[in-house]
Amino acid sequence: MSTEHSHQNFSIFHDEKISYQEFLHREYNIIHAPYHPEIEFYECIKNGDVAKVNELCEEPFHTKPGFGTLSKNPVQSLKYHFVISTAMIARMCINQGLQLSESYNMSDYYIQRVDKAKTLEEVSELHDEMCLAYTKRMRKLQKASVCSKPVIACIDYIYDHLSTRITMEDLSEVTGLSTSYISRIFKKETGCTVSEYILLKKIETAKSMLVHSNYSIAQISDALAFPSQSYFTKVFRKYCGTTPKKYTPTGEE
Repeated sequence: MSTEHSHQNFSIFHDEKISYQEFLHREYNIIHAPYHPEIEFYECIKNGDVAKVNELCEEPFHTKPGFGTLSKNPVQSLKYHFVISTAMIARMCINQGLQLSESYNMSDYYIQRVDKAKTLEEVSELHDEMCLAYTKRMRKLQKASVCSKPVIACIDYIYDHLSTRITMEDLSEVTGLSTSYISRIFKKETGCTVSEYILLKKIETAKSMLVHSNYSIAQISDALAFPSQSYFTKVFRKYCGTTPKKYTPTGEE
């Protein structure tokens, strides 16, 4: 289904409130996006979204629908899919900035391990371990330029509380530092203010929700704790160059 069609379906849910956590827990059968669900999963990994990858790994790898039969042996067939998935993740993480040698070393390590697996469950468990290893590495990579522990603590808090209104007082409590000091070091180490960083991360999340769900714009605005839908639209247009209603993954209207 096209993104435009998904936007038309938003009206069905207009009066229902949802949370970002509900978005994470949604079932695959409500996804109406131009990409296969695996692509969304890979996007979460390369973006370092540990919480969401954990959520998406709740369904065992070997029970997910849509796998072709690559071998008459079910375990061997799943191993082939594991290798394909690992290769995709390795390449996407390289494109996102992970060193080529490190990414391929990780993929080689997990492919060698899966070769020894005897059951579907073993392959599934190793798949989750591999996905989370890449995700955590990508999250760490995103914070690599940040030197101080207080700023890292702030970034972790922001990632984990996108569904709430995050204040400087919250970050002060997390770090034990004054709001003025946090503001100063955060801007110095990340290149943007705390408020800008929070908005950027919320808009990134909103883009994913627009593409990978049929929640209404009002629901998404509410789920990400924007004070109003009009403000959400204003901020979205500022960072994306278009409105949420007209947004597509390619940025074309």
